[in-house]
Amino acid sequence: MKVLHIGKKENMERNTERTDFTDSVEVVSLPMGLPTDRYLEVCPDAEVIVADAIAPVPGELIRGLPHLQMIHSEGVAYNQIDIESARECGVYVCNCAGMNASAVAEQTVLLMMVLLKDVIAGDKAVRVGQQIQKKEGYMTRGDLKELRDCRVGLIGFGDIGKCTAKLLSAYGAQNFYYKRTPLSAEEEREYGVVYLALDELLAGCDIVSLHLPVTPQTEHMCDAAFFAKMKHGAYFVNTSRGELVDDEALVEALRSGRVAMAGLDTLDHEPVAQDHILVQQPEEIAGKILFSPHIGGITASSFRRGYAMIWENIRRVAEGERPQNVR
Repeated sequence: MKVLHIGKKENMERNTERTDFTDSVEVVSLPMGLPTDRYLEVCPDAEVIVADAIAPVPGELIRGLPHLQMIHSEGVAYNQIDIESARECGVYVCNCAGMNASAVAEQTVLLMMVLLKDVIAGDKAVRVGQQIQKKEGYMTRGDLKELRDCRVGLIGFGDIGKCTAKLLSAYGAQNFYYKRTPLSAEEEREYGVVYLALDELLAGCDIVSLHLPVTPQTEHMCDAAFFAKMKHGAYFVNTSRGELVDDEALVEALRSGRVAMAGLDTLDHEPVAQDHILVQQPEEIAGKILFSPHIGGITASSFRRGYAMIWENIRRVAEGERPQNVR
């Protein structure tokens, strides 16, 4: 079995648990961003591609590897893989579904808490000797909230959404969700959630949190019309994919106060350049945006779980079995 790994070599080496099987597999690691011809030249007989979640795997590469049987994302996202070409060539496309669910759920709740408690502004105030003024301002306005004060709307309810709901329930939040096919009543009780239609969720929730993959239907779904439907002064959190959000529409929603603050673990057009529209906002808007560098799902435990899934699927393909998490 020969594997073409497109990504950081050290990630695969560090997170692979050595076994007789893994030692029997030849792995060729190349960085992202090389021309397709280079991958074909170095590893023309690849049977499996393991690709960084943001590494493009174009149809030209898929069609150029006659022995290819499976393409496996190193993460949950697989939108950079040409799935149609893979299907035409009879190649499985798999991801590490669930590998980072608990980690991203923690990051989601972290962003919510930081926004609700205005942590960044509070830290700055203490550093410049304005602790009392800042504290008295909160007390006068009465605008610091607890999660138990909030109706939280989760858009999308896969593994991450479910983990997030369980964490939020421990804080006493009222949890609502939207997905194309609602859960059964038994599942809703299990996760402590109530289904709402999307427009109703946007209008009634104090926090709106995204838990969706990027598809042609969801790309830039958070546009001007989406934000206009949100409850005035609500908080917006995205730990899914930046491509879900129309950045200009988000800026306008922050400017108008429709969205009080946004917590973003991911942005459209990563890696993020210094001239990104959300990065280059004046203080009036910048102070309403909290960034984290897309780290929600990259805990050590997440990677170990993910690579266990990858190697299990490589073993399955090597033995002529159908892999898991086929997309």
